[in-house]
Amino acid sequence: MNRQIRVREVRLIDKDGEQVGVVNADDARRMADEANLDLVEVSPQARPPVCRIMDYGKFKYLQRKKERGSTKKSAAGGLKELRVRPAIDKHDLEYRLVNGRRFLEEGNKVQVVCIFRGRQMAHPEHGYEVMRQVAEFLADVSKVESPAKMNGNRMTMMLAKR
Repeated sequence: MNRQIRVREVRLIDKDGEQVGVVNADDARRMADEANLDLVEVSPQARPPVCRIMDYGKFKYLQRKKERGSTKKSAAGGLKELRVRPAIDKHDLEYRLVNGRRFLEEGNKVQVVCIFRGRQMAHPEHGYEVMRQVAEFLADVSKVESPAKMNGNRMTMMLAKR
């Protein structure tokens, strides 16, 4: 960048992206200084090296911003969790299912987790009933990827967008 470019001649691309041609490196630096921009070496392996007149700070900022944006897009296929209980009230379950529907429509997978406490462990059929209700309510937008399984004091089921 700028004074760090040590070669005598460079192939120059101006601030508008137009190719100027092979120019003396000092002339290229002078042109960049006149435009209040930086001379950046974009292809050092080429003969002569390719340099571009650009705002290097702005370029780095946009590059970081683009990288952050790409990580946000990749998170869209993430995993969301719905927590329910074996003795959950009908209204509470409906409220959670509205969120589950929204998660699925956004493209996320939904892991439904039913947590058992104390004596509830003696009646896993209550948990299976809640899981059946969840799968039934969300059947129009989802498919059961893995059915309800008991694992310790937790029962889990995975739903994916249909």
